[in-house]
Amino acid sequence: MRNVTVAAVQMKCSKSVEKNIAHAEELVRQAAAKGAEIVLLPELFERPYFCQERRYEYYEYAQTAEENPAVRHFSRVAAELGIVIPVSFYEKEVNNTYNSVAVLDADGKNLGVYRKTHIPDDHYYQEKFYFTPGDTGFKVFDTRFGTIGVGICWDQWFPETARSLALMGAELLLYPTAIGSEPILDCDSAGHWRRCMQGHAGSNLVPVLAANRIGLETVEPCEANGGQKSALRFYGSSFIADETGALVADGTRDTEQVLTATFDLDKVEENRMSWGVFRDRRPEWYGEITRQGR
Repeated sequence: MRNVTVAAVQMKCSKSVEKNIAHAEELVRQAAAKGAEIVLLPELFERPYFCQERRYEYYEYAQTAEENPAVRHFSRVAAELGIVIPVSFYEKEVNNTYNSVAVLDADGKNLGVYRKTHIPDDHYYQEKFYFTPGDTGFKVFDTRFGTIGVGICWDQWFPETARSLALMGAELLLYPTAIGSEPILDCDSAGHWRRCMQGHAGSNLVPVLAANRIGLETVEPCEANGGQKSALRFYGSSFIADETGALVADGTRDTEQVLTATFDLDKVEENRMSWGVFRDRRPEWYGEITRQGR
């Protein structure tokens, strides 16, 4: 028996980096008090979702993992509490900027950085303006409490992300997220969003955590953003799914929450092996998936 308790934090983000980090710490401590050993925070929780608009001065937000205040802060928190904390941050490396996650082990050590592979470009989700497509490839991290694979937001829509991480030995899949209303498409994507990841859990027989933000975030017109006015309402709905895809922790759309669940990773592995979905794979016939232009 190898039990691990995990948590997904759902929070609202203000305009103050210092307040967001302090509030995130409060929620992380709540998770630890519930017994959580791996705690997932939302995507880019240091600030409002600045990718709603295009402003050159926002490039200044990017920092290295060593410089970033959230990574530095939660390294100390992880060591103090003896827990694993993946921290989403805006990363700078020389002339490139990435949407990244630093995985902090239970001693506070940064085990490495994953850079978001799939970068969206849509009305109010204008990430290609800010982020270079990730160059790390998919990565798993051997933490004190298990091997985790991390994808970031738009990555979670791609079955290739989850399957790649599972093939690399991930025992848990974690997706920090910032997603909400789709003003131009005029649809509510929350159900679709969840079902995609629940499918990844069921197809790979690996539990999945998704941590999203909540709240209305608005952009007011100014010269720097070309007079743009917009708003996104982030719909929460964070969740934890077991290895069959069933929800075992279910977040609301509009309240801050700390969701927890406990998994026996040995039992999950036994279930994964018994289904034979990896045994019966036929990768020699999967070339079409990676053929250019397909």
